[in-house]
Amino acid sequence: MPMLFIHQCTCISPQQTFPVADLAVWHQPVNNKLVTIEPAYDGIPKGALRRMSKPVRIGIGAGLPLLNNENKPDGIIIGTANAGMEDCFYFLQQIIEYNEGLLTPGNFVQSTPNALAAQLGMLSHNKGYNATHVHLGLAFENALIDAMMLLEENPGNSYLVGAVDDISTYNYNINLLDGWFKDAGYAAGNFYDTASTGSIPGEAAAMFTVNTHHENAVAKLTAIETIHSTDSEIVKSALEDFIAKNLPVGEHIDVLISGENGDSRLIHYYATCESLMNPDAGILRYKHMSGEYPTATAMALWLGCYILEKKPIPGHMIKKSPASVNTKHTLIYNTFKGAQHSFMLLSAI
Repeated sequence: MPMLFIHQCTCISPQQTFPVADLAVWHQPVNNKLVTIEPAYDGIPKGALRRMSKPVRIGIGAGLPLLNNENKPDGIIIGTANAGMEDCFYFLQQIIEYNEGLLTPGNFVQSTPNALAAQLGMLSHNKGYNATHVHLGLAFENALIDAMMLLEENPGNSYLVGAVDDISTYNYNINLLDGWFKDAGYAAGNFYDTASTGSIPGEAAAMFTVNTHHENAVAKLTAIETIHSTDSEIVKSALEDFIAKNLPVGEHIDVLISGENGDSRLIHYYATCESLMNPDAGILRYKHMSGEYPTATAMALWLGCYILEKKPIPGHMIKKSPASVNTKHTLIYNTFKGAQHSFMLLSAI
């Protein structure tokens, strides 16, 4: 499959990432949750905005700036695990409450994961390819792979690829009861040092314009791979093969963007990944900024582009400083609940 050249990217997150990024300012969790900082949404009609659910709202807020008249992609591809879940439950509750009588159509229309991709298409009058991938912790990765396959068939095209997930009440309660979120309050930077299970819930939307043309690109996504396993040795072997296959001979990973999230049950996966890095490689963490959610790798990819644009790396992200300020190859590794794993190799132009 061809590599993806990333030309534009946006991110609405719990940090100051939109419309102008300032990562030196670090916002802490509120009520043990990292919630998005929402902008004014000047480009969305007010009548439509009032009816939008939160994931649709932040997704459109991040995506519309990349869908201007000068940039008309040939398709829109979104990855999500839970977007639309809150409205789905509102609608189901109304069926019971009103005895299948007069129901609110807005909750029904926005109760499916493809609501974001559909509304982005309608608002931008884009009638091209429109798809949503719903694969839990690999939803965003599958959206990127879909774009790669489309570009292999249509090399002259371009696509808007993105991901969104929010902290819905239903999913938060289920994951809290299942032990995936910490039940005590932590400062976001401290949970890396706690020997406890669970993480801090988060949410965000990140969008990217991709094609196969290197002119004026920010970065290139050289390769991506996903696996399902709970065996860290299998993960290690897969990563070794991934690096050997996709990294040019004589070159090495300059920066590892790790999905480490403070969950003691998952730390051995990240430790295994770190052990394969060159001694000069830097190790960065970001989930104290984003929190844990299924498509958090979209924010990691946005951060990778941010770093490759030669912007300063905030000190609070650094677990191990890189030997050089010139980053050429960045590896993004993440695991979702220890069962789904992904590797992304991002390189400078």
